[in-house]
Amino acid sequence: MRLVIARCSVDYTGRLNAHLPLATRLLVHKGDGSLLVHSDGGSYKPLNWMSPPCSLVSEEPESDEADAGVVEVWKVTHKKTGDALRVQLYEILHDSSHELGVDPGLVKDGVEADLQRLLAEQVELIADGVSLVRREFPTAIGPVDLLLRDPAGGTIAVEVKRRGDIDGVEQLTRYLELLGRDPHLAPVTGVFAAQEIKPQAKVLAGDRGIRCVTLDYDAMKGVASGVPTLF
Repeated sequence: MRLVIARCSVDYTGRLNAHLPLATRLLVHKGDGSLLVHSDGGSYKPLNWMSPPCSLVSEEPESDEADAGVVEVWKVTHKKTGDALRVQLYEILHDSSHELGVDPGLVKDGVEADLQRLLAEQVELIADGVSLVRREFPTAIGPVDLLLRDPAGGTIAVEVKRRGDIDGVEQLTRYLELLGRDPHLAPVTGVFAAQEIKPQAKVLAGDRGIRCVTLDYDAMKGVASGVPTLF
């Protein structure tokens, strides 16, 4: 992982266009190729980012950029969509690289682990006719919570959360990219399943072609949830 603190401006072009004017920011270039742009605020959420599969190329600034004080330009391009993130670096205040090693993955709390187990036993909540291939299906970046066989062909990767946010959608997106390369599994579709899914996560999931499913934990356990129903 490379950490760079720099005075920079950032332009995103693609399905959406966005501009971050000149300011001091943290640039995180991860081993999976992704780039995240952070400010000193806003909690964990980056101001802008590019998810894998993508590539970063360092370029010399154009003459007008150099005259304005730009010392280096990063261009990060998504390999599938062609979306691009262009970072103009005016001054680099810190630049370091670190080997983090293999991450063991998130240890799920009791409710999340129970949700996964119950959903594995009730896969019809995802879709009619599907069957369980395996829980914790392994990939190079960690296990997918559930892998299901789609009767229409292909497989369904399911990420299970207690509370679903955009980080979970990003995680499932990375799993789908890897699983889709396996001809024995393709085509692979994604389902983001949680007790509660934040609106931003639903929007991002829809943009990625991922279906969202809200889970009723009490009903799955066979306990009345207390939520009024029509029948």
